[in-house]
This record gives sequence, structure tokens and C-alpha cells, in this order.
Amino acid sequence: MDLSFAQVIAARPVVARHLAPTPLSSHPALDAAVGASVLVKHENEQPVGAFKVRGGLTLLAAMSEQDRARGTVSYSTGNHARSLAYASKVHGAPCTVVMPAAAAPAKAAAVAELGAEVVLHGPDLEAAQHHAEALAGRSGARLVSPGDTPELLAGVGTLYLEIFEAEPDLDAVLVPVGSGTGASAATVVARELAPSCAVIAVQSEASPAAHDSWRSGTLQRRPNRTRVDGLATGRGFALPQRIMAAGLADFLLVPDEAITAAQRLLSTTTGTIAEGAGAAALAGLLSAPARFRGKRVAVVCTGGNATEAERAELH
Repeated sequence: MDLSFAQVIAARPVVARHLAPTPLSSHPALDAAVGASVLVKHENEQPVGAFKVRGGLTLLAAMSEQDRARGTVSYSTGNHARSLAYASKVHGAPCTVVMPAAAAPAKAAAVAELGAEVVLHGPDLEAAQHHAEALAGRSGARLVSPGDTPELLAGVGTLYLEIFEAEPDLDAVLVPVGSGTGASAATVVARELAPSCAVIAVQSEASPAAHDSWRSGTLQRRPNRTRVDGLATGRGFALPQRIMAAGLADFLLVPDEAITAAQRLLSTTTGTIAEGAGAAALAGLLSAPARFRGKRVAVVCTGGNATEAERAELH
């Protein structure tokens, strides 16, 4: 099942019961630095510091009482884990998340503090996924794919309702991509509310699986070498790729160093401490200054859960 605009609309009251709309803010210093009129969607202000909480709440609300009692099992490098744990706590449901063994200790601790069981396993997200699948098979809990779960995309789509209802005349919106939930949901909402707005995805060139899947039209696996946790996926996800194929205007690749530079620019011009994935959309904008000069553009700051190492690089 793909994602419909009606599903996003249905997710709105579910999300609104728990979350206030996040700011969509103009920052004159950022406009001057970029040469465009830039609106920043501050999903870093969510209670778990990232946009994915919208999807987690939508998913848990849609589950039956019996399914919630059995709980969920998923895999993540950080923000999906924290969001699913938060939603599970809201609904009183058990939650287990498998994270790569090298996951940032602070991110793993944040998930555990929300009451989820954190299992550290394997060298990368793919190994964590296989272990999560095994755990779900033994326990009977619902296995939640961070990319191929329609309820997650529907919840994430509510942030684009907020953007396009406030600003229907944008020239472009830039969205960072790991699995592609955000960019795919953006295309569904833009088609209905802002059909002239170009939805542009941005990914690290060090982990280009989603980009290469979109370019080729087939799901691809690629080396996963980015140091940006939220973009660290080594394969394309089927559901977001199908949706992006029908609605994405372009897909940009940027180096990790450009993402760090965008984090610094967000910090100095807006006072926002973004994690790497949260600054990737701005890095995409900065990678093509002539393309966006004088345009009215939104960038989604998807998260503010910067690691200690990331924060040190901002100084």
C-alpha cells in the first residue's frame, strides 16, 4: 500500500493530540548568507528532537489493543528509535529497538530513558535489522520497518501540511533523506496543496543508496560510509522509492563536510543546533546557489539531536 493524501489528513488529529505545530521561521541572517528567502521548518523542537515522532504516534494509535500489548520491534541509528519509544510510552506499549553496536551512547540512553528495551547488535544498520527480524519472529511483536511502514509516512506527512498550508507558493522544499519517509510524504502533500513547488531530496554522497535507487528506478544497495547518523542507510526502501518516483523533482548528493558546514551556518545565523541530518537540506541548498538565488525555499531541519562530537565541530 502506498500513501494517499487522505491518510495524511487522517493522521493530523492523531498527531495534534500530542504535538503542537513546529515553527516555520524566517531568519534574515540566513537569507543574506544564502541569497534566497529561506524558511526553516524547526522539527528539532519536537519533544524527542526529531520529526519522526509524528510517525510513531500515528502508528501506535492505529494498532489494535492486542497488537499494542504484544509491542513493537524495530531497528534504528537513533531518531526512529527514540520516536517509536516515545509513542510506545504514550500508549503504554512495550518497545524493543535494535541499534548498531557503535550507536552513540547518548542516543541509546535517550531511547532507554523512554522505557524501551535497547539492544546493541552488529556493525551497521543492516545487521541490526536482521537481529530485529529474529527478535520479532520469536516474540510475536510487530516488526516496524523505519521506511516501509505506511503509518509512519502518514504521520510524517503532517509536517508538510503545516508547511504548505502556511506557504503554498514556495518555489522548492528541500528534505534530507535516509530511508526517504520525509521526502516521499512531502511529494504526496505538495501534489495537493502546492503543485508548483519542487520537492528536492538531499542525501550524503557517502551513503547514496536512496539517491541511486531513485536515479535507477530499482532498489539499490550501496556502501554506508556517512558519519551522519540520520542518513546512514545502505539500501533503498521500497515504499518511499515508489512514492518519490512519482513526485520528486530532483535528488542531490552532498559530501559530509558540506553538511557540517551547513550545521555551522544554522548555528551562527539561526541559533539552531542541528544534527547532521537536520542540516542536510540546507547543505543541498548551498550546493546549488545559482539554482536557488532569489527563490522562496523551505528547508526541513529534521532533528536537533547532535552528538557531542558534532557539537564540538561547530566551534
